[in-house]
Amino acid sequence: MDVSQAPAVGNKTIRVLIVDDQPAVRRGLKIRLSLEPDVEVIGEAGDGAEAISLAGSLRPDVVLMDVRMPGIDGIEATAALRAVSRESAVVILSLYDDAKTRTRAKEAGAVAFVAKHRMEEELLAVVRRAAFGRPED
Repeated sequence: MDVSQAPAVGNKTIRVLIVDDQPAVRRGLKIRLSLEPDVEVIGEAGDGAEAISLAGSLRPDVVLMDVRMPGIDGIEATAALRAVSRESAVVILSLYDDAKTRTRAKEAGAVAFVAKHRMEEELLAVVRRAAFGRPED
């Protein structure tokens, strides 16, 4: 069975917050994730400050966080988010798939990193693992 099609453990719905400064990217992610019976997009944010605020009130299981955004970038937002919603697993999405960005993301508290050019292959499996505390399976 394709891991991206595997049902969630215990039939839990995975609550996702999408954070990206590009509305088209947010819309595309929301449309794709809405096709999954075990995933619910509960909010969207266009920058890091909005992400921190929404994560504090919505308490998502998983936050899909872009790195490059105006104001508070995704790395800074990830670190700040750890203080307001510790139970939320942050998955970094980035065009910048390099060792430095990956290291900064991990140090900030991200549980996983998905390069945007590989999203279709990896994203759903990573979201499901992150929601259940197994981001590196």
